[in-house]
Amino acid sequence: MSHFFAPAKGRIASRFLAVRRPVLGMIASLVAMSAPAIAQTVAQAGEPLPGNSVESLLEYAKSRNPELASMHHEADAAADRAASAGALPDPKFRVELQDITKMGEQGPALSPARVGKTRYLLMQDLPWFGKRDLMREAAQYEAEGATGRARGTWADLSSRIKTGYAQLYYIDRNEKLTQEILDLMTRLEKIAQVRYAGGLAAQSDAIRAQVEQTDMRNELIALENERRMTEARLNMLLSRPANAPLARPERLRTLPQPVRLDYASLEDRVRGRNPQLFSDDAKLKAAEKNRDLAYKNRYPDFTVGIAPMQYGNAIKEWELMVEFNIPIQQSSRRAQEREAEAMLSAARTRKEATANQVLSELSENLSGLDAARRTEATISNSLLPQAELTYKSALASYENGKVDFATLLDAQRQIRQARQNQIKAQAEGQARLADIERLLGEEL
Repeated sequence: MSHFFAPAKGRIASRFLAVRRPVLGMIASLVAMSAPAIAQTVAQAGEPLPGNSVESLLEYAKSRNPELASMHHEADAAADRAASAGALPDPKFRVELQDITKMGEQGPALSPARVGKTRYLLMQDLPWFGKRDLMREAAQYEAEGATGRARGTWADLSSRIKTGYAQLYYIDRNEKLTQEILDLMTRLEKIAQVRYAGGLAAQSDAIRAQVEQTDMRNELIALENERRMTEARLNMLLSRPANAPLARPERLRTLPQPVRLDYASLEDRVRGRNPQLFSDDAKLKAAEKNRDLAYKNRYPDFTVGIAPMQYGNAIKEWELMVEFNIPIQQSSRRAQEREAEAMLSAARTRKEATANQVLSELSENLSGLDAARRTEATISNSLLPQAELTYKSALASYENGKVDFATLLDAQRQIRQARQNQIKAQAEGQARLADIERLLGEEL
């Protein structure tokens, strides 16, 4: 039987190898095709995660945010459009074969040498004097407006990133603080249990400590959820997957000195640098040029041309021509002029409204930044040291049986509240600074 089945085994093995070779080849091809992607993924995995500082987030977003890239492309398109605005239209060339039968002496012919005469006409349209300059200047101002909108997009994007980073910093520090308080409550529970075991305190003290720990754990869950949502918003601004990891925030930017936050000096900078005001000013100037162009349409445009005449194989005549339109449709032109005036008035009013809004926001954010700075200083220099002394005194008094557990918990809550308000004031100051820099269109 072994001899009988031996050939069959060989056939089966050969067929198996024949089937396996194409499959192995396909697998090898897929691995070769995916090797660059795998290498890129590994390279990306080796890059440091953004998020440890706001500068890392801004640098990442500047080169990867699609909205910012699209605004830059639109600005480039507007600049190229301005380069071609005001150019002369393309000239026109006409060929007229006249008397193609030579008074009936021959059949129709299409060769210039065989017809009666051939007229070549070269024409060029010429707008009225000054129209081309106005069109070019209007397009240049529109290009400046597109550049201002691109700058405004970056100012808004960077402000949102800075604010999001400040919020993430607040959540991170609040998590650490809550964890510290949770560890502290664990130690206080042990102290309460020791005192209860010695008959020096009620069992309710230990139970209250456990309740406080449960509250801390619930708050940690809420903070974790808030962290995920904040990271998702930041990843959206960075054009990353929503669940992509971010580095833990390490530090906040140093707030500018109060002398650099003078309203009068910042007002001048805002009027000169604010992207929205810059864009509105460019729109206003473009509207002025379009208004002037509308009034220029009262005058005719010209067409000039030259026409050599060919008889047989020789040019024997030359013609010159001038053509112009007759602007008799004055009602439509007056409507266009009124439209241009209305658009100019709208642009002027829009710029004034933008200036009022921007300066109002500047004043509001300067006041908020000053309040956040003073709040943080008051907490750091006065409230927090006092709360820490109160807690130490309450802890010592509780251990000696001079105060109850509720007094100790109140002292602990005061420290926690003071630290939370301190972190909140720091984050608020960063958010206000981000808004001020958004209005300025540049870093302070």
